[in-house]
Amino acid sequence: MTRLLKAAVSAATIMLATGAHAETADKRIALSNNYAGNSWRQAMLESWKTVTDKAVADGIVAEADAFTTAENQATEQAAQIQNMILQGYDAIVINAASPTALNGAIKEACDAGITVVSFDGIVEEPCAWRIAVDFKQMGADQIDYLKGRLPDGGNLLEIRGLAGVFVDDAISSGIHAGVEANPQFKIVGSVHGDWAQDVAQKAVAGVLPSLPEVVGVATQGGDGYGAAQAFEAAGRPTPIIVMGNRQDELTWWAEQRDANGYETMSVSIAPGVSTLAFWVAQQILDGKEVPKDLTVPFLRIDQDGLDEALKTTPEGGVANVEYTLEDAQGVIAGTN
Repeated sequence: MTRLLKAAVSAATIMLATGAHAETADKRIALSNNYAGNSWRQAMLESWKTVTDKAVADGIVAEADAFTTAENQATEQAAQIQNMILQGYDAIVINAASPTALNGAIKEACDAGITVVSFDGIVEEPCAWRIAVDFKQMGADQIDYLKGRLPDGGNLLEIRGLAGVFVDDAISSGIHAGVEANPQFKIVGSVHGDWAQDVAQKAVAGVLPSLPEVVGVATQGGDGYGAAQAFEAAGRPTPIIVMGNRQDELTWWAEQRDANGYETMSVSIAPGVSTLAFWVAQQILDGKEVPKDLTVPFLRIDQDGLDEALKTTPEGGVANVEYTLEDAQGVIAGTN
């Protein structure tokens, strides 16, 4: 049985290495990224490089270049996409600055015969594919968690992400929907942390003097540790702060748990979703039928999974999952 299994795996590997990728060996895929100013985006780019460098070395695609705009501006990213069209890429994988402002550039790419796959910051242009988590649900789940921990409710602080970005709006709408369904909670302050600890710390520090007692902090990722530092500096009790899978957040959480039994949860989209988008683009170029809208689960860490998550999260990094071709095929088939 073992010999037969090994033979089957070997045969499958040979098929994967030959026929499965025969149609994409000469294809060029580009990543269009609009922002790299926090640990999540940096981990996303690192995951892209790790997976695509191997794909190029294995002859699955010819190129998989990554480009990031200098500023988080849709106009600059639109110009970047138009340059990719001129360079003749076969597919563009995009983390978009806006769901609508890039539609014109995306349509130009599609009209030029280029496959466009958006992820994280998705686009509304119908010709593009979209890979997203249910960001609204991610926000609502935070309130659901806080409801379980704080049945009597109380005042909440909301830390948002980058203003004007689809992800920020979606998570925030989920948080507010959760509060509306649980009126024992009240959002008494809202600041933008730009998904970055230093920005979040300054923003929270600036608003704390005007706030009443806060029992919980709803976040978007990359802001939990900064919020904790701001509360500590202000000499105020530390509320339940939802974390965002960053290593410094998880480390702080573990330290507080060991010191005083602190409990919370952590949730974010895995930065490696960029690698899923790469494989989806490769499958489309390979002629596979792929639904226009694909959904992947967000990565959640609870109290009992904290130590294991810390073991696998690099210093300064983010808890992550990098996707394989087989993972992408499962998502496409709706089995993942």
